[in-house]
Amino acid sequence: MNPAVEQQAADRAHRIGQKKAVQVIKLVARGTIEEKMNDLQEKKKALVSDIIDSEEKALASLTEEDIREILMV
Repeated sequence: MNPAVEQQAADRAHRIGQKKAVQVIKLVARGTIEEKMNDLQEKKKALVSDIIDSEEKALASLTEEDIREILMV
């Protein structure tokens, strides 16, 4: 189960020119290894999202002086 492959498959369903509503459903059997793998994937996606959000906030908080110092201008 590769999250990128799953996302690509979902994106294909929402292809350009699609006029009808599209619903992507992922079925996972309870109490299986698949469920544990899915949970791990979701935790990893949340972690990546948190990291990206925090980096964006950190960049947004840079002052002009900080940027000049980084660029040695």
